[in-house]
Amino acid sequence: MPNQPAADDDLPEQIRVRRDKRAQLLAAEREPYPVSVPRTHALRDVRAGWAQLATGEETEDVVSVAGRVVFIRNTGKLCFATLQEGLSLGDSGTRLQVMLSLAEVGEEALAGWKADVDLGDFVSVTGRVVSSRRGELSVLAGAWTLASKALRPLPTLHNELSDENRVRQRYADLVVRETARDMVRTRAAITRSIRETLHRDDYVEIETPVLQLVHGGANARPFRTHLNAFDTPMTLRIALELFLKRAVVGGVERVYEMGRIFRNEGIDSTHSAEFTMLEVYQAWGDQRTIAALMQQVIVDAADALGSRRIETSAGVIDLDGEWAWLGVYPGLSARVEQEITPDTSVGVLRKLAERHGVEIDPGWGAEKLVLELFGELVEPELIQPTFVCDYPPSAQPLARPHRSDPQLIEAWDLIIGGMERGTGFSELVDPVIQRDRLVAQSLAAAAGDPEAMQLDEDFLTALEFGAPPMGGLGMGVDRLVMLFTDAGIRETILFPLLKPLG
Repeated sequence: MPNQPAADDDLPEQIRVRRDKRAQLLAAEREPYPVSVPRTHALRDVRAGWAQLATGEETEDVVSVAGRVVFIRNTGKLCFATLQEGLSLGDSGTRLQVMLSLAEVGEEALAGWKADVDLGDFVSVTGRVVSSRRGELSVLAGAWTLASKALRPLPTLHNELSDENRVRQRYADLVVRETARDMVRTRAAITRSIRETLHRDDYVEIETPVLQLVHGGANARPFRTHLNAFDTPMTLRIALELFLKRAVVGGVERVYEMGRIFRNEGIDSTHSAEFTMLEVYQAWGDQRTIAALMQQVIVDAADALGSRRIETSAGVIDLDGEWAWLGVYPGLSARVEQEITPDTSVGVLRKLAERHGVEIDPGWGAEKLVLELFGELVEPELIQPTFVCDYPPSAQPLARPHRSDPQLIEAWDLIIGGMERGTGFSELVDPVIQRDRLVAQSLAAAAGDPEAMQLDEDFLTALEFGAPPMGGLGMGVDRLVMLFTDAGIRETILFPLLKPLG
């Protein structure tokens, strides 16, 4: 069986040696995993409090510090080690040198250190704060104790994890790579900034069900499950939208949720089966007011990270520049040098797809062909922030018909760096039109479309109680992190879903 523990004889030598050390500690009645150890200062506290020490200067200030051993050098009468502590909002994991000398700790403690401590172990060291002869701030140990014995050797910078194993063993990746720890801090700064922006503008954060009887709010294939208590089929949510709109109907006029959603679809460098979505709904707003909010959310996140200019392989993205608006049909027309309108025939669009090497499905109608052509030919070239707007109705069944052109809807996608980062609508609140749209979706689902929405009678009932005019947005938080870090989605998600080994 693939998860069967290996017999001791089959284990790598390093693991067997470390297990033997653990056994020896227990035999000597020394705890390899004590409940607590001395710790009066974090490593960052020592660095901040004694940063002014001159080279070779010693103090009588005694501290107890603890951390993971990430470097070790044992000599005859003097041992050196570097401890690393966990990351915080302020840094990616401070390191500090500790020194153990025969004169300070005694022969038994020094011998125990050499025999028992390996790279990766957690230790506690108590001693005086000093600066070494080379000017390295250090703790000169008077005593030490093991805090946790590592039974597996850590990868080193000279023998790094492969890209695949870095993702599978993120815990090890975080220990050895500062850039991995930086990603955690960056994502935390972004999500905190999003909430601060919304709270400042009086939005209320709520939580909506993950398990749902009816999947809706997006065109996506759901994960299906079964609720034993009710003997009822259920799905994991594919969007946050429909319950947030119920809240607006009930009077929560500025509402949002940032949470995981689940789509049983392809996985690649920009898509994950589970990811974090932000959805916001604003009573008395529309696609323009909600676009302004989206822009503010992203600019504030950039400020939290320190710069509104983002370096990418496609060029510098300037968030202080113009955030343009581009209609789907005018944008596609300019790209193919031919006027495309909502009345352009399927035959013309198929010829355009063939001419430009865009793969299409023979069953697609005109609106779907326009969306595919735009996505393949125009979207990748939109590097600066662009609100792509005036979509055909089939693009977003939950968006309001355009106030000046019934062949369009009031919806946009925000493209930055050639990739969609979010979407927004003037939300459809007419329950009669919404029913017609959802009936059409349910018929498509019955005909075999796995991504079509189901008919949600309870949502329609909510709309029939009356919903105020509103704008709504959805933004992939992972894709926002990707924008600021120039990393793939597997790097921005701390523990992404991966294909099982074997």
